[in-house]
Amino acid sequence: MHDHLVSPGIRLNLTGIDPNSTGDYPKNGKDKAKAVTKKLVKKLGALQERLYANNNRALLIVLQGMDTSGKDSTIKHVMSGVNPQGCKVVTFKTPSPEELGHDFLWRVHQKAPAKGQIGIFNRSHYEDVLITRVHGLIPDKMVKQRFNQINEFEELLVENGTTILKFFLHISKDEQKKRLEERVNNPEKRWKFSAADLEERKFWNQYLSAFEAMLTATSTSHAPWHIVPANRKWFRNLIVADRIVHALERMKLSTPSPAADINFDTLQID
Repeated sequence: MHDHLVSPGIRLNLTGIDPNSTGDYPKNGKDKAKAVTKKLVKKLGALQERLYANNNRALLIVLQGMDTSGKDSTIKHVMSGVNPQGCKVVTFKTPSPEELGHDFLWRVHQKAPAKGQIGIFNRSHYEDVLITRVHGLIPDKMVKQRFNQINEFEELLVENGTTILKFFLHISKDEQKKRLEERVNNPEKRWKFSAADLEERKFWNQYLSAFEAMLTATSTSHAPWHIVPANRKWFRNLIVADRIVHALERMKLSTPSPAADINFDTLQID
């Protein structure tokens, strides 16, 4: 649709992608986009029910982006029509001692969606090649090794029936400033604010470089990255909803056949 698909092997330059972009929609196209998104959300609900009923495929949605890029909000708006029974959101925080005793993907594999399910990673295994790199916790040699391991891990999931959609929510530094100020000025949103947000903001350029390297190295034919211009929330939601619906439609999911030993034409329920 209007997102930017990262071609495998092509060096990505995020500064060349406008986070204010609204694709084919005019800047004042919010109402029209919201109407389209509403239809997509309804369609998503029906497709998710088929995914759950067939129980032979899975969908993994990965959301990454700078702080305040809208990962929580995207989930809230786009997945509003999905039955919670068939969808699970996972957030990967600082690894526990047990998790640190295993390889970095050990805890992630356990949270991958089962067949019939939609799994959403709000932040993900990619944190282990972003925060760790920006703060110098692991050497570049290990980062490149982890890129390869991530690609192989995702290929394993795909080969076993999981479709992977990866979204990088792309916002500008000015937009992040605006959203942080909104959190500070709104008593209802202050719980989201942390002094650590301001510290991490100081590393904006380093994070941008780390994201570019990560997106370039891990956008593959089996699990490509979608760069979503996310300064305008309504456009962000539209893109993500459209791509999820498209992915589910490509699965060609049909309603399962009823039990063969039941004649529904003559069935009577007392």
